[in-house]
Amino acid sequence: MVAMRVRVLFGCLAIMASLVGTSGAEKFWKAGVARSNITPTNALWMGGYAGRNHPADGKATDLWLKALALEDAAGRRAVIITADLLAIRGPLYSNCLPRLKARFGLEGQQVLLTASHTHCGPLVPNWGRSLSALDASDRSATEHYAEGLEDQVVETAGRALAELKPVRLAAGQGSTGFGANRRNDAEADRPRLVREGALVGPVEHSVPVLAVYGLDGKLTAVLFGYACHNTTLTRDFYQYCSDYAGFAQAELEKSHPGAMALFFVGCAGDQDPVVRGGLGLAERYGNMLAAAVEETLLAPPVPLAPTLKTAMETIPLNLGAVPGEADLLPLTTNQTAYIRRWATGLLADIKAGRAIERSYPYPVQVWQLGQQRLITLGGEPVVDYALKFKREFGPQTWVAGYANEVMCYIPSLRVLNEDKPPVASKSWGYEGSQAMLVLGLPARRWADDVEDAITASVERLAKKAAAP
Repeated sequence: MVAMRVRVLFGCLAIMASLVGTSGAEKFWKAGVARSNITPTNALWMGGYAGRNHPADGKATDLWLKALALEDAAGRRAVIITADLLAIRGPLYSNCLPRLKARFGLEGQQVLLTASHTHCGPLVPNWGRSLSALDASDRSATEHYAEGLEDQVVETAGRALAELKPVRLAAGQGSTGFGANRRNDAEADRPRLVREGALVGPVEHSVPVLAVYGLDGKLTAVLFGYACHNTTLTRDFYQYCSDYAGFAQAELEKSHPGAMALFFVGCAGDQDPVVRGGLGLAERYGNMLAAAVEETLLAPPVPLAPTLKTAMETIPLNLGAVPGEADLLPLTTNQTAYIRRWATGLLADIKAGRAIERSYPYPVQVWQLGQQRLITLGGEPVVDYALKFKREFGPQTWVAGYANEVMCYIPSLRVLNEDKPPVASKSWGYEGSQAMLVLGLPARRWADDVEDAITASVERLAKKAAAP
């Protein structure tokens, strides 16, 4: 252990030496932070669980929008914006980008907009018919909230940029183990499997940590992530709440007065808390995650050279075949409401001769923060993507999901194949097939080249971001 600490110390000293120019003056990052309270003041419908039957009836915690602005030694800028929401939906991202460019000169590749995926936040509109189940009053209230949210994103980013000050950045990676693979370990069986040490299926338990220190050595911000759904609280919980991610941020901010904690969710499409329950359990998981971050801060994390490169593509992600009228007609009377809405709407489009989308514009980003690579993927990618890119680019690579826009689950080819009917397991079928109906895309599944297309994009962007 002593030898390892000595190696870490010498490595940090070498990196710090690289931050000093030929004039002997140290080169610095700059960072600024800002936050806005986005807790609704009225009773809105909540996002995340299809089975809910009434709007929120109170709050357990506040919901926050937070921004971390970064600038490297050459003046290149980027902004990370996190939100206690279910997802960043298409209108929110696409409406904010031109405003961020007009006011602050930020291109899309310089903006990372991500949600914690709490299932106890307000419903945010998606493209198409996402609000069709609401009555006129509820729909108007939801749309009004979404419009205000756009203003808050732009305003909060601006305040963070206005606060840019010289800092040092450092990166580390911890671990915590409360995430489980929900496809391989059924929820009802997980308590027993935990006791028996018999959980199976791919998981990603790493906790990436980006630490921001003032020149006085005090922690001013910490960005961290974890690959697990924020679904500790179940569908019968009707209060606004940030779930485990919010409790983790609150605990870190309590331990480091004056610092801001920000969270991003990793490739959690098929990852759930190992056991689900109430507020006490969500707080417990939050404390476990905060402890993993604290241990990483003590390690210590490795200083990052003040160089920033950002790269981004929006690729056409191909959809599978359009269902025929004979397939859709029986589903228009299905007992499940979202299936009826999906089939009825798609059937109406087909009969009216309207063009049916055959691909979806999918956002992929790669940021290079000194030596640290961050890959961001839209949608809800399953854990296979994080494990794949860690194998390809190294175990210290960070992979964030739910980035910039969430349009649907993003299965790997393995999951896509497992979810082809007839499925071999009762836990299969959702991420690779059924979710398309829930979220209103005009197909039952993505095309088989989904993983190849995303992989090729990441590889192109990684090469671009790593170039001198």
